[in-house]
Amino acid sequence: MSKEEKILTLHPQGKSGVNILKRRYDFIKNYIVNTISEHGTITFEKLGDMVIEELTNSFDGKVLWYIVTVKLDLEARGIIERIPKTSPHQLRMKTS
Repeated sequence: MSKEEKILTLHPQGKSGVNILKRRYDFIKNYIVNTISEHGTITFEKLGDMVIEELTNSFDGKVLWYIVTVKLDLEARGIIERIPKTSPHQLRMKTS
């Protein structure tokens, strides 16, 4: 039995990340990046609603927990960003 590859997530405020299965990380990362790219900007709430609606039946984990964890990791890696002073908070792809 082969051990599945894991990834240690990062946190934008330097807190400890968590080890999650890389296949789940990649799946959620692709979903977040594609969704934000498609919308330009999106509220975190809308992203969460879409994820629950679209992925709950096909994803083998607590989908909202993964969205939060991977979203924070993508922020820490500079792939996406939280738009300052937005309420509810909005996300967009980070442009360098």
